[in-house]
Parts: sequence; C-alpha cells; structure tokens
Amino acid sequence: MERRPTVLFVCARNAGKSPMAEGLMRRAAGAAVDVSSAGTAPGTSLNALSVQALAEVGVDLAGGVPRPVTPELVEAADVVVVLGREARVEPVPGTRVETWVTDEPSERGIEGMERMRLVRDDIDRRVRALARELGALG
Repeated sequence: MERRPTVLFVCARNAGKSPMAEGLMRRAAGAAVDVSSAGTAPGTSLNALSVQALAEVGVDLAGGVPRPVTPELVEAADVVVVLGREARVEPVPGTRVETWVTDEPSERGIEGMERMRLVRDDIDRRVRALARELGALG
C-alpha cells in the first residue's frame, strides 16, 4: 500500500487562509492526501467570513479551532505551505517548504465577502495545482 502524501498549511493565526486551504485540499483530494493546518500565532476561533466563503462551495469548517504549528507537525509533512507574508516556518531536512503569497484584495480596497471569495478562489487554484502535482487529482 502506497503512503499518502502529507501536507501542512500554515498561516499566522490559523483562522482564515490555512484552514481554507486545508478544507479545499480535502475537497480536491479526498483521502488521497493527509492534510492539516496550523498557525504560528494561532487565534481563538476561525474567521467567520472564511467559514462562510467555504460553505458557499460545499466545504464545512464549522467547529474548527486554530492550533499551533509544532516541530512535529512540520517534520511529519512532505510539503509545508506557508500562506501569506506574516508566518514563517523553519525548514526541516526532508520536508519541502514553500510560500504562497496569496492575493490580498484588501490592498485594492476590496473587503468583506467579496474579498474572502477572491482569497478562497486564489487558494483553491493553488491547492488544485498542488493536488495534481502530488498525484491526488486527475
């Protein structure tokens, strides 16, 4: 039996972008990828607009809770994806670490749900490309 690739998505608070990426990877790859998310300075709850934006595309994040990134999570991952400019993860031998500088519509004055949908769609495109690369999406 082949081992499934493990992906860890990291952002600063583990409240918006990294949980969105985790949910979108689950939707794209199903059980073909072990996926989780964590934050370098986790908040206390998920961003309500992130939860709502994913619900619009059939991904349920309700009940999710931010958690801290640990060296063990990083070491266990085949790929660590850092989302945004705030979070940093120390590289670990044998684990690929990449950073996705995602679209930030607020820099263009776009806020609220419109902003969150654009962020979601940008992350979704990247997640699908990664899932394809890992052989988890046709």
